[in-house]
Order: sequence, then structure tokens, then C-alpha cells
Amino acid sequence: MKTLATALFLALLAAIPARAANLGPEVAVVQIQFPKEKLPRQVIIGLHDDSAPYTVENFKKLIQKKFYNGLRFHRAFPGTLVQTGDPASRRGQGDKTGTGGPGWTLPAEIRLKHEKGAIAMARLPDKINPAKNSNGSQFYVCLAPMPKFDGQYTVFGTVLEGLDVLEEISKAPTNSDDFPLPKIRIKSIVLTPRDQAAIQR
Repeated sequence: MKTLATALFLALLAAIPARAANLGPEVAVVQIQFPKEKLPRQVIIGLHDDSAPYTVENFKKLIQKKFYNGLRFHRAFPGTLVQTGDPASRRGQGDKTGTGGPGWTLPAEIRLKHEKGAIAMARLPDKINPAKNSNGSQFYVCLAPMPKFDGQYTVFGTVLEGLDVLEEISKAPTNSDDFPLPKIRIKSIVLTPRDQAAIQR
């Protein structure tokens, strides 16, 4: 039995992406509510505390304040990227959706690559933001490798579970501003110890 248990444990370790090796002790458990569905769907995010300490600290602070609860996914590109974190999205589709934040920006912590499942902070363009400071709350998820973004944005997390949920969001019908028409929103985000999270691989 011990030999079998050891083999299973090693198999699980092998299934963990290399980028997860330097994750911090906590994960963010995100509940996403789709319209006409009674139960939310779950996404688990690992956090790169060492590579992006200020960004992760800020993300945790916003989670503790329940800042993200009720926010919609306001950008969707099929099989490529989804974005959320704009408080203006609570009001639905609008001209200013995609420009909001908590009232502050974050220093750039550009160290990690945009691999599939990477989570990075949005920001304003270089022309008006040469320091590449991040928006204080908006983030996007890479649904495929995006090397053209490497060296440009702060990657602070990685999806450990639920990438299929985000891929489904990316395929939702959108308006001309790439805002998903279905009301897909974050119901809640909570922090939990990584070793206690029931991560389905």
C-alpha cells in the first residue's frame, strides 16, 4: 500500500506545472456565477508571492475587503484572454468600463512569463504610463501562451483549477467593446491555505 500511495503522490507532483513550484502558501478560491445557473463554478488561483510581492499583497487586501464580489468579466477574447476587476462593470456595459480601479496603481513587478493559465495585471499604455505601473485591481488570464506580453505586464498568479471555466467565458458573445453580453460575475473570492485547497487536476 505504501508503494502505491507513494507512486500516486509522485504522479500528482508530476502533474503540477513547473510554474506552480514557487507559489505562496495561500490560494484564491474564486466562485463565478453564470446566468441561469443555481450554483457558481470554481476557479483556484495560485499566487506568486516571491515574484510579485506588492501585487499579491494588494490582491489579498482587495479580496479581504470583498472588492471583487459582484464584478463582471468585462473583456473576452475566444481561447485567448478574459479580464475582470473593474468596479465600473457592476453597472454593466458602459463607455468607461475597463478604465476603473480602486483609486491607486501598483509598481511594475515584471519577472514572469505569460504562459497558459498565467494571471497578470492590466495597465495603461506606455505612452501615458512609461513606468508600466499596474492598475490597482484589474487583471486578465491567459488562456494560451502570450509571449508578446512578456516584459510588459506584471504576472502575479496562475490558474490551478478551472481554466475550462474561463475558456467558456472567453467564448461568450460580446458587444463591439469585447464586453461579454451574458452577466457573468465574480460571486466571491476567499483566501485559503494551498495545502488545504481541494484542487482537481
